Amino acid sequence: MRAAVMRGGKIVVDTIPDPVPSDGQVLVKTLACGICGSDLHALHHAEEMTRLAQAAGSPGFAMDLERDVVMGHEFCAEIVDFGPGTARTLEEGSRICSLPVVLRQGGIAALGYSNDFPGGYGELMVLSEMTLLPVSDDLSSEHAALTEPLAVGIHAVAKANLQPTDVPLVVGCGPVGLSVVAALRLLGREPIVASDLSAKRRDLAKHLGAHVVVDPKQQPPMEAWAEKAGAGSAVIFECVGVPGLIQQLILDAPPGGRIVVAGVCMEDDVIQPMVGIAKEINLQFVLGYTPEEFTGALRALEERKVDAASLVTGKIGLDGVADVFEAHGSPDDHAKIMVEPWR
Repeated sequence: MRAAVMRGGKIVVDTIPDPVPSDGQVLVKTLACGICGSDLHALHHAEEMTRLAQAAGSPGFAMDLERDVVMGHEFCAEIVDFGPGTARTLEEGSRICSLPVVLRQGGIAALGYSNDFPGGYGELMVLSEMTLLPVSDDLSSEHAALTEPLAVGIHAVAKANLQPTDVPLVVGCGPVGLSVVAALRLLGREPIVASDLSAKRRDLAKHLGAHVVVDPKQQPPMEAWAEKAGAGSAVIFECVGVPGLIQQLILDAPPGGRIVVAGVCMEDDVIQPMVGIAKEINLQFVLGYTPEEFTGALRALEERKVDAASLVTGKIGLDGVADVFEAHGSPDDHAKIMVEPWR
């Protein structure tokens, strides 16, 4: 099969062996796969990512950089064949989404960060049958592929444990921040304040449910938040992932504020704990989602509770992946770019 492969610190398109399903697994054809900021991080910080995954006890995310990796974990696919020992509860040709993991003896493999299981930047993947979720006929494949990033936002909001008096501020309206805005709107939270340097992303945040959007060059986000919060408590979602931002939010947050770190920073960072201690700041790091949150994200998309069409801003074939990675994406042009390997 053809795939966009991470090899030697670059993305190259090549023909690699087709994956073969084993016990309890199915072979699927990738229909659409979103490009995630984590994939961009992985290409440029692969050694550090692998080291940190091992230190954190998450071997499923550790990669052998001497071997190929086919990334891509935000996908919709079609069943084309079944391995031995499968129940075949879904028919061949069924469109599915799945948690981006493969269950195997001794643990799990993280799809998109595995040497052994290719992710969605390839024409074919192997998935565990028990993780498959059927996609309704009236939801397009490109929109179904938004299930994974929406689940990230739903999980971040769940971990925030919002109370009735809490007023959220979303800092950064890239794909993660937009998913958080959408998840807050699903809960009917009001007001939602969001901040981003990009005018297009501010517009998308407003379209998805933010009541107030702010350009941080024009107004400090916490100032905009204070104008709307009244006596509400601050819950700040950090959705950027750059060094220095957590410390800045600790400095800016009012006493008793809560910061939910959803942005993925792959570099060393420094905070001053005494500032957070003096203000009794609650700092919550989040990652991924539960199977229930993943299923809920797909259902929200199927029920048109989130405007998926506004989030898909570009489509490319495998030959376009390297160019997107090289440019690191363009916040003024795109929210989510979909890779369609069959193109």
